[in-house]
Amino acid sequence: MPLDADLLLDRRRLKRRLSLWRAAAVLALAGLALGAVLWRGDAPDLIPGAGGAHVARLTVSGFIAEDRRLAEALDRARRNDAVRAVIVAIDSPGGSVAGGEALHAALSRVAERKPVVAVMGGTAASAGYMAALPAARVFAREATVTGSIGVILQSFDVSELMARLGVRAESIPSGAFKDALSPFRPMTEEGRAELRRVVRDLHEQFVDKVAAGRRLPPARVRDLADGRVFTGREAVGLGLVDAIGGEAEARSWLAAERAVPAGLPLREIETRSFGERTFGAAFGALLKGVLDEWVVVDRVRALWQPLTH
Repeated sequence: MPLDADLLLDRRRLKRRLSLWRAAAVLALAGLALGAVLWRGDAPDLIPGAGGAHVARLTVSGFIAEDRRLAEALDRARRNDAVRAVIVAIDSPGGSVAGGEALHAALSRVAERKPVVAVMGGTAASAGYMAALPAARVFAREATVTGSIGVILQSFDVSELMARLGVRAESIPSGAFKDALSPFRPMTEEGRAELRRVVRDLHEQFVDKVAAGRRLPPARVRDLADGRVFTGREAVGLGLVDAIGGEAEARSWLAAERAVPAGLPLREIETRSFGERTFGAAFGALLKGVLDEWVVVDRVRALWQPLTH
């Protein structure tokens, strides 16, 4: 019986070596492919499906922050003649003001050259709603939560807690408002007024984007821009969204209004480079193979160990 266990372990070790060699071969082939791409000099313009006409899809989810690589990917899509249109699939509660502005600007550049359609999922609020504004057509589900047009600046005050603990913070600001958001002392009225000025200006920038994107009077937008959220059905009636629907309706609209065939393939816009996609997948396969083999060997050893003593 111990001999059978040793033979089984040897077979497992041999399989592990073969897995390592297979993974090494994959990495070598990936390196050759990457070298060929770099030799041709077209690596910066790689987008999946770029070899033929297609519709690109950008998925916007989670917290929206400024993302240089995302902006670069959108600029590549804008320059790529194979991209006939862009669908922006949004499911995000919002993000930073700068992040929303950067995404809005990148999508606006795309919209200058080719059709952009936004499709809202469960949530498309605040910066998530801002991302939909450059689109020529905006679709939402009836139950989509959208809107939340506004800006918020938050801080906290722990000065009383610190006083009870006998801890006192000292700061030497270069100006009266440099530490206006300090959590170690109560906010002054002067500091609060200055921060309100900043928030008002950021809010007005948001209002201007909504007014331009939805072709609404600024005064009408201000009535809606108090932070309220709306369902997709309400948003249609308010002019914040064009129609109820999803990706299928977006493709139908593109075919009818922008002559983009509904049968064109749909390709995701990738923010990862060709090397990251290739080597990341190969390394993941290699790591998984090695770990799987180690787990099997350890289990076999543990199973047969009582019989070898």
